[in-house]
Amino acid sequence: MIDLALALWRTIAAEHGVGTLKRRFLDREIDPVDLAVQRRLKAALDPDHRFNPGKAL
Repeated sequence: MIDLALALWRTIAAEHGVGTLKRRFLDREIDPVDLAVQRRLKAALDPDHRFNPGKAL
């Protein structure tokens, strides 16, 4: 399913982002540098991890 989603739509995320089930496939969609930027941005905006706790991004 992940391969098909990436082939057809170039993404595994939906309107609610990437959660626990698809977290391990995130590096197949997002370049490591972009992923690091997104994680730093989330950390800056949510240092206490209150927004979407336990989710990948």
